[in-house]
Amino acid sequence: MNLSQCELCPRRCGRRPGFCGAEDKLRIFRWGPHFGEEPPISGERGSGCIFFSRCTMKCLYCQNSPWSWKGEGKDYSAEELAGIMRSLALEDKVENWNLVSPTPYLPFIREAAEILKKDGVSLPFVWNSSGYERVETLEEYSDLCDIALFDLRYSRDETALLASRAPGYVSAARRAVKWANDNAKVIVRILVLPGYAHEAIENLRYLAEEVSNEVAVSIMSQYTPAYDALKISPFNRRVLQEEYQSVVDAADELGFENGGVQGFESSAPEISLFGENMNAGYGVTK
Repeated sequence: MNLSQCELCPRRCGRRPGFCGAEDKLRIFRWGPHFGEEPPISGERGSGCIFFSRCTMKCLYCQNSPWSWKGEGKDYSAEELAGIMRSLALEDKVENWNLVSPTPYLPFIREAAEILKKDGVSLPFVWNSSGYERVETLEEYSDLCDIALFDLRYSRDETALLASRAPGYVSAARRAVKWANDNAKVIVRILVLPGYAHEAIENLRYLAEEVSNEVAVSIMSQYTPAYDALKISPFNRRVLQEEYQSVVDAADELGFENGGVQGFESSAPEISLFGENMNAGYGVTK
């Protein structure tokens, strides 16, 4: 499959490998039932997560750096991906196919989905990403987005550049969330960052005023310093409980009633850094 003129994400690199490092091959790090996603996603049987290698952002604090930054994983054909998805659906009997950072590989994923469709195998698709998406790409691949699990990470572009090297993140992510609210089921993840709780509140206010306070939000406390964040303040510390509580209080004041709030204990390293120590290949994630 020739992706030499890749423009799938907002960077529109026009080449492979581009900023994300993905090549004209499908690379996967891990797959298997995941019971730790938001309850509507994991359900009773787990969400069928497929963790794709590489990412369109380069977050200082990345908790999945082995495959997101470093590209660890194995190359697969679309037919082999279809086999993985078939096994998740028929053997593990998962609730959905959860595509974790799928954007660089969308053409391969669609090819696999079409193989399964011919065989009568289908599940809802979860498009699980940073929110750094092009609406044009979402439109083109809307068949892979029954449920959008999108981050809304920053409210100011200078922070997105500093922390994730993601130019134009704010407008791209907000457009993506609006698209998802109109075209799919959506859960918006609000990860509270140390020193930047005010940006999480600004994003909640944006959602309430420009989208709807009926949208499901998942307020997350699981930030723990990892990777390059260990060298840079304030990212080199954990979120303070009062910072996190200010975001939870703002969500309440703005009238958000759908979604969930992570317990503050989720910021414990043994929980939040699970991705750093995750094994490659098939595995069940609790």
